[in-house]
Amino acid sequence: MVWATLKSSGEPRAASREPRAASREPRAASREPRAASREPTFGLSPEWLLRDGEPYADGLVLSHPEQWERLRRVCPEAASAAVLAGDPCFDRMLAGRPYRERFRRALGVRRGQRLVVLNSTWNPEGLFGNGGGQDVVPSLLPRLTAELPADDYRLAAVLHPNIWFGHGPGQIRMWLDRARRSGLALIDPVHAWRQAILAADAVVGDFGAVSYYAAALGIPVLLAATGEERLDPEAPLAAFVRDAPRLDPQGPLREQLADLMVRHRPRTGPAEFITSAPGASAELLRRHFYSLMDLPQPAAPPLLEPLPLPPYDPPRRTHPLDVRTRVRGADVVIERSTGHPYDAAGEAHRAVHEDTLDPGDLATADVIWRDGPPDDPRLGGPEGWTAEVLRRHPHCVLAAYVSGPDHCTVRTRQHGVLRLSAGPGADLDPAGYASALHAWLVHGGVVPPGGSTLRVHAAAGVHPVTAATPRPHTAAGDGPGSPGAESRPPA
Repeated sequence: MVWATLKSSGEPRAASREPRAASREPRAASREPRAASREPTFGLSPEWLLRDGEPYADGLVLSHPEQWERLRRVCPEAASAAVLAGDPCFDRMLAGRPYRERFRRALGVRRGQRLVVLNSTWNPEGLFGNGGGQDVVPSLLPRLTAELPADDYRLAAVLHPNIWFGHGPGQIRMWLDRARRSGLALIDPVHAWRQAILAADAVVGDFGAVSYYAAALGIPVLLAATGEERLDPEAPLAAFVRDAPRLDPQGPLREQLADLMVRHRPRTGPAEFITSAPGASAELLRRHFYSLMDLPQPAAPPLLEPLPLPPYDPPRRTHPLDVRTRVRGADVVIERSTGHPYDAAGEAHRAVHEDTLDPGDLATADVIWRDGPPDDPRLGGPEGWTAEVLRRHPHCVLAAYVSGPDHCTVRTRQHGVLRLSAGPGADLDPAGYASALHAWLVHGGVVPPGGSTLRVHAAAGVHPVTAATPRPHTAAGDGPGSPGAESRPPA
């Protein structure tokens, strides 16, 4: 998108042969559908820029000379108002690059996990529209959470603000309820989308600006909706869309994402055309603004607001998980997802969060877990809650109370109460540790008095976790006489 600084009066500006060097976030240069064979370029055509044959703005802010060249061709009357001022949005992203790991931690991305960000522009042909006639999203989201192991991948979605405005937040959240319960994060479309892109390992999107920004930052992009008919064929975005790899909605998603990240080589086009003045937009814009006001610039250097650190938003998976495990000695390979892929290997069990949408899920769960502070008076402490769960659900074999990012308290019918604690270098969801312990115990594992260490294989790494009988003071609310003081629930 181009950015216009409006005239202070109706007087036309003197013509200039070159754009002034002094953009806001450039969006897709797109064409509105019309019957004419040569459709107007969005933001760069007379319909958008002229009034009575004259430019209505004092300044038409562009981010790259390429835009000015196209402007001269499609609307030469407005070329005199062109101002080259870089891209403040992209400059803020460049400045935020050193904080990528913080942005990842804000989204609860653990070591070894891959963050996949889905994004959609607001056109009907966008990913959240009808995907260019393919209606991709209704089938894509359930398959992503089913085929991508929860401990290996984190999913997030950036939807254009006009999508939120057009449908309403309640409708959006209703449509995406299952995906959210399966771990999808909905990103603030105004304040946090840049941070999500900086944190991403891969982007699945369409022809909107977010995909182009990601490509300009060197992030792998897989197009799930191209919208080529809406793009100005001469725009750099159109060239990017023509060349970018395509998602095969019918093909295995895990393999496509893995292949995308392995084969990815940053493209020079997006980085070259996103801005002609990287890091300089604040200075160029201020120069332009003060020139319009006919005032001297302040002595202090112009600065852009840094990207804020978003609130902590870890995944909360309340949709039932199918868990596949392979046990060899103290090594446990684990994969958890919301479905059971056709070619999945390993022995299976079902793990269900206590807050699952369908209470009937709890009746078939082998593992039931929840998360919360250890001193929550509503739950009776980790030992009290685990005892209650095993009494209430006869099919359940193991109950797990996650009370921290690296530990949880579990109770089994045969082995009583155990505390699972992550060892050095481990960084996995503690509910995953609980499922690994369940698989190990089913295979005959026994926890000696001094504890036992398992090596849990997930997220392209090995996570040591120790299972041991907790000391009396390690579980809040479980002293003598407390509801959870008993070591085992009644049979």
